[in-house]
Amino acid sequence: MSANHGSHFKPKLPKEPIDRYTDPLKRFMHIESAGGIVLLAATILALALANSPVAEGYLAFWKKQFTIGFGTWQMSYSLQHWINDGLMTIFFFVIGLEVKREMTIGELKDIRNAALPVAAAIGGMLVPALVYLSLQWGAPGQHGWGIPMATDIAFVVGILAVLGNRMPPALRVMLLSLAIVDDIGAILVIAIGYTDQLKITGLGLLGVFLFIVLLRLRVYNLGVYIIVTAFVWYFTHESGIHPTIIGVVFGLLTPAKPRISGSRFDRIVTRAAEFLQGGTVQDAHVRYEMLRETETASRLTMSPVERFENYLHPWVGFAIMPIFALANAGVPIELSDFTDPVAIAVGVGLVVGKPLGVVLFSWLAIKTGIAQLPENVNYGSIAGGGFLAGIGFTMALFISGLAMQGDLLDAAKVGVIGGSVVAAVVGV
Repeated sequence: MSANHGSHFKPKLPKEPIDRYTDPLKRFMHIESAGGIVLLAATILALALANSPVAEGYLAFWKKQFTIGFGTWQMSYSLQHWINDGLMTIFFFVIGLEVKREMTIGELKDIRNAALPVAAAIGGMLVPALVYLSLQWGAPGQHGWGIPMATDIAFVVGILAVLGNRMPPALRVMLLSLAIVDDIGAILVIAIGYTDQLKITGLGLLGVFLFIVLLRLRVYNLGVYIIVTAFVWYFTHESGIHPTIIGVVFGLLTPAKPRISGSRFDRIVTRAAEFLQGGTVQDAHVRYEMLRETETASRLTMSPVERFENYLHPWVGFAIMPIFALANAGVPIELSDFTDPVAIAVGVGLVVGKPLGVVLFSWLAIKTGIAQLPENVNYGSIAGGGFLAGIGFTMALFISGLAMQGDLLDAAKVGVIGGSVVAAVVGV
């Protein structure tokens, strides 16, 4: 989500032959808009395949059963289910990390700075839900009220990167903060509105406790946490709570402060440099221990939130989210689908409800003195940001899958895609 501040950093490590091929890919993956570009390409491909002669085979592929297990213990679900309940747990873990970072060292740390995006986000969730319910109250699609509440942060970041200096910096910060708060709201919507049973097994709670103990013991090995997360994910999945919530919980539990300060790291590096440049200690074991200490210190100078987020962000942006789009955005579309009541309700919620809620609640927060209008930002630009917040793609499709089935689900997806496109065009 954050800007690339390392563009002037020039590594001093020796170049390897493979770097000639991997460096361009690494540079692409560090461009802010790149994740949105890949997600957009995956969405277009999914829609094209779902409306082509190979549509039947393409849609059937995601319904194929995939089984893991041994002996009498087995878990057998569709490939789409594994993606939505399994891979997306990692996506939600990264969201939890982003929320934790923003709340501890980011824009949401200062209550005064956070007041406006929090108010705007609340309005941007409540009003679309009310707009949707006003159009679907008592109808079969009433349960989909949560669909137009979400904002897709990947597309928003991509558009902000494309707009560049043409958008006031304060509005950019506000919109990114709004998207983070919106993610928190979407998580609560999933947990409260679209979870059949709010219960968790004792073994699941034991896993959460183990996760906390590992953090207290300063264990920062990602592999260990993957094993613990898989353990808790399974028992949460079997208990009825949507397992992606575990990703959010673990993300919020992850420490946001580094174990070693910059000054202490500087002392460690200086001591190692003095040794390597002619120190008296020549023992190979001592040399190994000193270099290992320096290597460990370099990792601990980054907070666990920062380490995990930087490690997982490329996987989420360039693998998990595109795969999710391929599995969920492919819906056969006919012109008549855009007149379906559910599609209209979702589209109106995103295109009308989002900007209306963002502007209205921002105005209320400013008029009551809770927040203040940022520099070089007016209500017109806030309205433009509100339209961009109406791009509800990834999270809206995810909630659609929880709220709807069959033809209602297809109609909801059409509304999400159509509404998000209109919101993006108007917002830009």
